[in-house]
Amino acid sequence: MRRRASIFAVLVAFAATTATAFAQKTLTLEQAVALAKKQNPEIVIARKQLEGARGTVIEARSGYLPSVVSSGLLRKRQRAEESRLRQDDYNASLRVVQNVYSGGANAARLEIARLIEEKRALELAAITDRVAMDVRIAYNELLLNRAKIGVREQALRVLREELKAQTERFVAGTVGEINVRRADVALANEQPQLIGAETSVQNSYLRLSELCGVQTNSRSRVQPLEATGRLEYRPKRPDLSESLAYASTSRPEIRAREIDVAIEDLQLIVDRSELRPRVEAFTGYEVYSERDPDVGDAFNHGYVVGLNASWHIFDGFATKGRVRATKARREAAVQALEAARLSVQSDVRSAFFDLEQADRVLESETRNVENASESLEIARSNLAAGLGTQLDVLQAASDVTRTRTTRLSAIYLHNVALARLARATAREPEALGFAAKIKTAEDAKQQAQAFDLAKPPARLERGGG
Repeated sequence: MRRRASIFAVLVAFAATTATAFAQKTLTLEQAVALAKKQNPEIVIARKQLEGARGTVIEARSGYLPSVVSSGLLRKRQRAEESRLRQDDYNASLRVVQNVYSGGANAARLEIARLIEEKRALELAAITDRVAMDVRIAYNELLLNRAKIGVREQALRVLREELKAQTERFVAGTVGEINVRRADVALANEQPQLIGAETSVQNSYLRLSELCGVQTNSRSRVQPLEATGRLEYRPKRPDLSESLAYASTSRPEIRAREIDVAIEDLQLIVDRSELRPRVEAFTGYEVYSERDPDVGDAFNHGYVVGLNASWHIFDGFATKGRVRATKARREAAVQALEAARLSVQSDVRSAFFDLEQADRVLESETRNVENASESLEIARSNLAAGLGTQLDVLQAASDVTRTRTTRLSAIYLHNVALARLARATAREPEALGFAAKIKTAEDAKQQAQAFDLAKPPARLERGGG
């Protein structure tokens, strides 16, 4: 019986593991962007708003089409004295009504509806660009935090080796107890950094899942999404003037603000039409009763045709107030358009400057990592030969960790700046600029190192005495 229970438990655990494995999605960066565009909640809401704007266009177009109206009445009177008139009367009609003149309101309303539809499409594009940027940033942040775990684990290995070496020397009587305690303290100080890096990875998974519209399982620590690859540097050299030109012509936010101005211009026509005459033509068929039996039959019917006209000559300055409010909204829309243009230019310049900064830091730290690893080897050799101190070794190990972390952060900032610049210019990151040219063998070597930043230097793989 116990054997059957254990077999059943194993099968249940295997089924749960298999289900978890199938539920987890392994995505590249572009696959994550595509998934977010498909099911991100903000994008889904924007699509529904666009669908609603299309319905508004259909509603506005109805002003040019005839409407069919039916009406009816059945009435019974209570008489206080004798009368020869019939006690009941009725009427029913079916009419086709066509708008003839509305003072330009129908045309303006239809054009406003079309502009709103275009604006909703632009807002959808703007939200899609922003979400794609956020996904690229979150994805690179996940790769950064995952790479930092490797850096911290390597630092712990180095410090454990140092603690082991100092302990052996203390036992042999060549160093004092202070050396062992220093190594132990340095190791303990590094462990919270690893814990923090692991927590950052979990938060990065949550952020990426949220942007992609994927729900996380509260009962499982296994993340529904898994990022592939590692943090890599892909050199891009975009041109600032070209980027500004693209942004001014391609950003949907600018066109959306232009539409706001055009909508207010059309709204002025709609407001002023309230004081203009309205004319409708109608035709139909009518059935009605005749109350006096001596005049005609109880049942009368026939076709009708005619015109309805109305003219609101004075409305207590209501139209004047609406026109004034619309003009104020138009002026505000013009100011919002100028603010949007300035904001877009600021986005482009800020992303461009961040890209330059990241590249400069990366160039500096790529050489600095090699220098730091060599300094660690020299400090170890000096300590073994009695020419240095243990503090030199610990400081050199800390420098290696710091420089590697800074270099990884520089790659992350480079990729984030590219994502921001792509969104600022309404383009894909692959369309930005051109790859750096390799002029010499030394340039090729440095670029190869830049592409392999997640791997620790070879010297750090070896333990020291």
